[in-house]
Amino acid sequence: MKIRKGDTVEVISGSGRGIRGTVLAVDPEKNKVTVEGVNRVYKHVRRGHPRSPQGGRLHVEMPIDASNVQLICPETDKPTRVGVRVTEDGSRELFARRSGATLRQLSPPKKK
Repeated sequence: MKIRKGDTVEVISGSGRGIRGTVLAVDPEKNKVTVEGVNRVYKHVRRGHPRSPQGGRLHVEMPIDASNVQLICPETDKPTRVGVRVTEDGSRELFARRSGATLRQLSPPKKK
């Protein structure tokens, strides 16, 4: 999975389409991501619970499928597909297919 916690993504399908947010959690086994402000539901909590001593209803973000989000390109500020390429020094990097901009390093340079 090419999406990590802390990345900025945009929802491209579903009820939250067009919403941008930060990734709060990633579950690679289930191919799900939790995005801030997307797919919010009410969680009913009993009185005396550590998260909410008075009880009531809490807003909680639920995971959505990773195929429904795209990373934001840093140059164009638009959602983009991503790819992996190998640089001259042997390191691997994640890049935006829309503009070719580097998003992050995936592996260090290889020693000769």
